[in-house]
Amino acid sequence: MVTARLCALLLLAVSFATGGAARAEDGYRLWLRHAPVADAAQQTPGSVTLSGSESPTALLARAELTRGLSELYRDAATGSGTPILLRRTSDAAMRDGAFRIAPAERGVAITAASDTGLLYGAFALLRELGQGKAIGAIRLDEAPAYTLRMLNHWDNPDGHVERGYAGRSIFDWWHLPGHVDARMTDYARANASIGINGVVINNVNARAMMLEPRYIAKVKALADTFRPWGIRVYVSARFSAPRDIGGLKTADPLDPAVRAWWKAKADELYAAIPDFGGFLVKANSEGQPGPQDYGRSHADGANMLAEAIGDRGTVIWRAFVYAAENKEDRAKQAFTEFQPLDGKFASNVVVQVKNGPIDFQPREPFHPLFGAMPRTQLAMELQITKEYLGFASHLAFLAPLFEEALDADTGRGGSVAETVTVIAGVANTGSDRNWSGSHFDQANWYAFGRLAWNPKLPSDQIAREWAAQTFSRDPAFLNAIVPMMMGSRAAVIDYMTPLGLAHVMGTGHHYGPAPWVSDLARPEWNPVYYHRADRAGVGFDRTPTGSDALAQYAPDVAKRLLADEELLLWFRHVPWDHRLKNGNTLWEELPRRYDRGVAAVAQMGTTWATLAPHVDAQRHRAVADFLRIQADEAQWWRDASLAYWSAVSGRALPAGHAAPRHPLSWYQAQRFPEAPGE
Repeated sequence: MVTARLCALLLLAVSFATGGAARAEDGYRLWLRHAPVADAAQQTPGSVTLSGSESPTALLARAELTRGLSELYRDAATGSGTPILLRRTSDAAMRDGAFRIAPAERGVAITAASDTGLLYGAFALLRELGQGKAIGAIRLDEAPAYTLRMLNHWDNPDGHVERGYAGRSIFDWWHLPGHVDARMTDYARANASIGINGVVINNVNARAMMLEPRYIAKVKALADTFRPWGIRVYVSARFSAPRDIGGLKTADPLDPAVRAWWKAKADELYAAIPDFGGFLVKANSEGQPGPQDYGRSHADGANMLAEAIGDRGTVIWRAFVYAAENKEDRAKQAFTEFQPLDGKFASNVVVQVKNGPIDFQPREPFHPLFGAMPRTQLAMELQITKEYLGFASHLAFLAPLFEEALDADTGRGGSVAETVTVIAGVANTGSDRNWSGSHFDQANWYAFGRLAWNPKLPSDQIAREWAAQTFSRDPAFLNAIVPMMMGSRAAVIDYMTPLGLAHVMGTGHHYGPAPWVSDLARPEWNPVYYHRADRAGVGFDRTPTGSDALAQYAPDVAKRLLADEELLLWFRHVPWDHRLKNGNTLWEELPRRYDRGVAAVAQMGTTWATLAPHVDAQRHRAVADFLRIQADEAQWWRDASLAYWSAVSGRALPAGHAAPRHPLSWYQAQRFPEAPGE
């Protein structure tokens, strides 16, 4: 006899085995589940026909359309509606991945020059239908802005995810290659639906064993699973691998034996995985080995690997560098090391640059390397996982952050989006049943893919797309949830890092406020390094009277950045009585910003409570719980920060602002060994 409890356990096991994205009824779905269309007057799609290609990718395109239409129109007779034709074209003007959706002689046609284009077109049609659009009104002619749109996983072979807030790694290295979890297909399907076509499957703080034959076999199993979805696999390579696992005494990139070892290793990889994407490398940063260990340049190291790979793939070399022996402003170091190397990298090398010059802060100016290396391929690295934005606990929709960085005018020939050739995002996926740690963090994964496909998409359009596909297409719901999402990142800035403050988070885990920390071994590990608060004022002077980091930007851009009060304390050390444009002094404005952030989070909770009729009870309750956590922690951030600024400045809070709930010593005494993702 099967008990109710056993049934429940079996159901839970099936959910994990099939990858939570495949089930709608338990509420843990991604945007790929399609709620039925209720408007009976809407034009109904009919049968799906595949013309010409019978490749695995083309068959997936047909299968996705068939499945999606059956979900969207489950109460209608879809076979008698408008036929949909998937067809290949020999049009050389259509780039790989591009597609066209338009009326055809027998209905609607999705046309592409590649099978991957057919797959992207199928997902695009379902996306439009999922927002309630009539099939006869859909006209799309799209091509990806960038050839490579990739996720960087900071996942380790033992299952731990660095800066991961959604459980353990989704890559089950222990059972690979013999068993590939079904969740890998769900993951690939989700990526393909938003145009992501590359995945780095291990941490940039790489282990050399990832290049051993037994791990190459595991990587091959993943590559074989991802390939039909148009996704190539990349590996983070440890620069010292020839010494660590190759039996050599050196990893000097100019040593002939080292170069031969890498060439043989690349050949071994491509023999197993013909479409292997290439290597991602973190070198001479945060203790990682690199070419500078041997007196060589970043270009020497990258070009050695590029030679080994040849025209088969790409070397992606991270520009995130800072070293203990470098005494200059940390914000300047990447520019100082890399800009003089412009034009010295091989043609199949891409230098990957974080969106800002420090490290994924809630708000940063764009990185000065963008636009400053016109003879080098650059990638923009964005962080989807919210290392400095409240982990997965805080609702912070990141499309506005991504859009702000992409749209920034470099002053050197266009926007950031126009000066890069690759877009990379640090992934936020994990083994949690909702994939990303919180339901709204799925929106950041979605937003990254959409902006990597088209960096000109407005953030509010992306929010509306995701919310309509994930929760409800009811206008009353969307008109409430989209403004809430659009204001969420600004709220985080207000209660964490207003007016250009940065890197004031707790040590190691980066959780919670800790602007007082000053006892770490390296100066740039300490929050006091970044805000430099004293009795006279606060802020990091990056003008010519300070570090002169402003000089790394084009002159017109430097003037604009210096005048931006949202970045005031990033670029200037100013008195507490400094007068802002709104008439407030800095000391009057700081508590106003903190209070505004706390109030915004409270309003998000109120708004969400009104939306219960539009969301299943399970997900509504989970989001409500997290919003309560965020409200408590926003208040904590506000109180701890103001207690510290008050103590350092020797000033009482301005009238009308409540005192912190505890003395400064209470906040300084808090410890969080359970904080995830370190």
